[in-house]
Amino acid sequence: MRRGFLCLPLLAALACGDDLVGDTDVATLATSEPTSSTGTPGPTDATTTQPTQGSSEGSMSGAETTTTAAATSTSEPPTSTTADPPQPDMGSGGDDFLRCHDDPPDGATLAPDIAAYGGTCPALEVGFMEGQAFNVLPQQLGNNTVERLFLVIAPEDASPDERLPVIFLWHWLGGEAQDFYERGDVQNAVNQKRFIAVIPEARGDLLFKWPFSAIDSDADLQAEFQFFDDMLSCVAEQFNVNKECVSSTGVSAGALFTSQLAGGRGDVLSSFMSLSGGTGGAIKPWTAPAHKMPAMVLWGGPDDFCILIDFEQTSKDLEQNLEAGGHFVLECIHNCNHSTPPFPVDPGQTAFAPLWDFFLDHPYWLAPGESPYNEFGIPEGMPDWCAIGVGNAVPPPEPCDKNECS
Repeated sequence: MRRGFLCLPLLAALACGDDLVGDTDVATLATSEPTSSTGTPGPTDATTTQPTQGSSEGSMSGAETTTTAAATSTSEPPTSTTADPPQPDMGSGGDDFLRCHDDPPDGATLAPDIAAYGGTCPALEVGFMEGQAFNVLPQQLGNNTVERLFLVIAPEDASPDERLPVIFLWHWLGGEAQDFYERGDVQNAVNQKRFIAVIPEARGDLLFKWPFSAIDSDADLQAEFQFFDDMLSCVAEQFNVNKECVSSTGVSAGALFTSQLAGGRGDVLSSFMSLSGGTGGAIKPWTAPAHKMPAMVLWGGPDDFCILIDFEQTSKDLEQNLEAGGHFVLECIHNCNHSTPPFPVDPGQTAFAPLWDFFLDHPYWLAPGESPYNEFGIPEGMPDWCAIGVGNAVPPPEPCDKNECS
């Protein structure tokens, strides 16, 4: 059985139920000084062991595999779609400003073209149902070639000329790609909001699933960046991708890696969201990207702590770096410790509606530090424990004893 949704990467054998061993490694991480992510240690020997697919307990959300969309170039500006307009999850705030589904304004700085894949992309399996095979890309790690697994979730009624934003979803330590798919109600979300979700599976040989800790080698970090590049290239080869809206979000261990990805691939990303993640201390430091992108930084308050990491501290470290670099920050503090964000959504809305809307409200062409929220205010469906700017969020006053760390 899987453990808590936001299970901390440092829980390892203590709390997450993962097959991780070596108390010495955990102790080393807890006490080591942060190191620069630009070091050049040698590649870590990799194994070809992969996570078991479809081992999650519980029912699926009813999504079925869909056919793939036609491939088109990503170098042209976004065009209008023939599908129905995206259904708002959160309210009317987005009607006043340009969003990811709109054409960019004249003279806007656009995202670079998505690079072509260096090999032959597989024909992508789209959607997910129990027993379905994952998509596979080979990756050379040292002397070994490993198979990297990922899900691609697209609108079931996507038309070939519909230009779709893309978001990458990085799972937590005690979870798998399928868990993010289920907990996020991702198929319904992409159907309603008109985007593609790419959900990578951790490769299986890293102590903390994703390379974000001070003891992870730079070679492992660069390998994960390359995996991101390869997935994006192959999705763009098969779908009509909106390159102006490529985003990333993660939960706990996945959030810690998402901050690293924002630094390493900031020239491609339009925004990112960190859900109980951050930088500093035992986590690799922030790397300033060339492109200044809006960020949602969310955590569970002063007790968002799990064994060895204070997620309030790492989230604040990330915020301080973003503020110093001139990035727009939406700060969210739900005050429910290390647990699933209790997003307030109405019946019929997807579970993570505010997350998807933040992504879709912030295309690449926004000027440094700019957000439509500065001019029009936070959309009415966003939680009232979110605020613009570092140090401005007001957590809910009522007690909240949720904790999914154990």
